[in-house]
Amino acid sequence: MSYMLPMNSWATEDSRTLLHFSGSALRTFCQHIQVSEFDCEAGGILLGSVHGTHLLIEQATVPTTLDKRFRYQFERMPTGHEAIAQSRWMASQGTVRYLGEWHTHPEDHPRPSSLDISEWSQLAAQRRDNRPILAVIVGRYSLHVELAHSSGDAQVLFPIS
Repeated sequence: MSYMLPMNSWATEDSRTLLHFSGSALRTFCQHIQVSEFDCEAGGILLGSVHGTHLLIEQATVPTTLDKRFRYQFERMPTGHEAIAQSRWMASQGTVRYLGEWHTHPEDHPRPSSLDISEWSQLAAQRRDNRPILAVIVGRYSLHVELAHSSGDAQVLFPIS
């Protein structure tokens, strides 16, 4: 059975924001797809660079042993993920930064839950740079990609062929 064929490039409906996932980030997503009925959700943070309104996602961290993983829930613990983000920030002299979160759902074509939307709004409200959070849900056959604003508004991104 063939699972998700990832798309590298995405855009908002108005094409004002473009997003590109590195091969490394997409491989991380693919390695954690919930294929069997026993697979737990996985997730991490998204690190990359900002180019005006455009984003380049260079890395998706993998779950740590401290993260809480269940069939229908993933809770990312800060330890581990934050250390990687801080290290990448320092090594890049501030160009590679935290851009958002990713996690899996045991669905073919994932949609955010009310808990997902609430958590993303809270994370966006905590941003020092006032940028929205990039939120990615990895399903078995597709991704859900959106920019979540602290107001609760969202801009969904769509794959570019």
